[in-house]
Amino acid sequence: MVDTSASTSSSPHAFIESDRVEGTVVYSAAGERIGTIKRLIIDKVSGQVTYAVTFFGGFLGLGAESHTIPWSRLQYDTDRHGYSTDLTEQEIRGAPEFSREDILGMSGHARDALSGYYNLPFVE
Repeated sequence: MVDTSASTSSSPHAFIESDRVEGTVVYSAAGERIGTIKRLIIDKVSGQVTYAVTFFGGFLGLGAESHTIPWSRLQYDTDRHGYSTDLTEQEIRGAPEFSREDILGMSGHARDALSGYYNLPFVE
C-alpha cells in the first residue's frame, strides 16, 4: 500500500488525476532518475491501482522499454515531485515486459510471470 501521509500533509489535495501521474518521473532509492510512468493498471473490482507501467530509455518514445512495477513499491516523494522505489533499475528492467494487450488481459502466463517476479500474490 502506498503511504499517502507525506503527500497529503504537504499538499492541500489528497487526490490526483491519473493523467497527472502519467509522465511522472520514477527515482531509485539512490535518487537516480530511472524512468517515467506511462499508465496505471487499476483493478476493475476494487478500484485500486495495482501496477504502474513505466518507460525506460529510448528517445522520443523510440527504443523505449516498458516494465510493470507494483504500485505498492512506489512512494510519492514531495521533494522530487516524483515517485521513489526501493527497486533498482536492473530489477525493474529484469521484470517481464508486456504489450498493452498483455497487461489489459492479465491472464495466464502474463499474470503469473508478473506476480511471480515480484513475489506478490495476484488478487482476482
